Amino acid sequence: MRRVGIAAGVGQELADALGTDPLELRRKLLAGSPRHLGVLELAARKAGWGKPLPAGRARGIAVHSSFESFGAAVAEVSIEHGRPRVHRYTCAFDCGRVVNPDTIKAQLEGAVGFGLTAALYSEITLKDGRVEQSNFHDYRMLRMHEMPAVDVHIVASDEPSTGVGEPGVPTVAPALCNALFALTKKRIRRLPIRIEDLRA
Repeated sequence: MRRVGIAAGVGQELADALGTDPLELRRKLLAGSPRHLGVLELAARKAGWGKPLPAGRARGIAVHSSFESFGAAVAEVSIEHGRPRVHRYTCAFDCGRVVNPDTIKAQLEGAVGFGLTAALYSEITLKDGRVEQSNFHDYRMLRMHEMPAVDVHIVASDEPSTGVGEPGVPTVAPALCNALFALTKKRIRRLPIRIEDLRA
């Protein structure tokens, strides 16, 4: 199984160092990979990449493949009360021939919620040699009012059907962190994201 991930923030850092647009850099890097490039272009177009945003907002982009599927995402982010706020998450997905598009849409919406929980809150801490978290009352998860609008765009394909569950998750945190870098110029080096990392 071939796995390619340009989801990590290294792409964003390279683009910044080269003084180029993160989307343009990824286009060059993925020129020989048409399915990666296809989802990347679709997500960017549907998210309005390059179009002006309200003051205090920025976009971040990520692309990934696993389980023979290809996904790309754009997160639109701001800082509210010192914490990241994701307003919109646009994803494009290529999993070959589609049987039930509603299933794919539901899986990707769930992946966004799961991925944002991991990026923003999920942390196991130890005290006196014991795990402090015991259940969901003290293990913070994304709440309904924090869930962004999620736009799902499925690539029409006659390729064999491939995975839909896990492949939606890996682009979530990188798209968020890349947007935060565009907004604050602070590079996130650990998850969950901490307020002090945005101020450092």
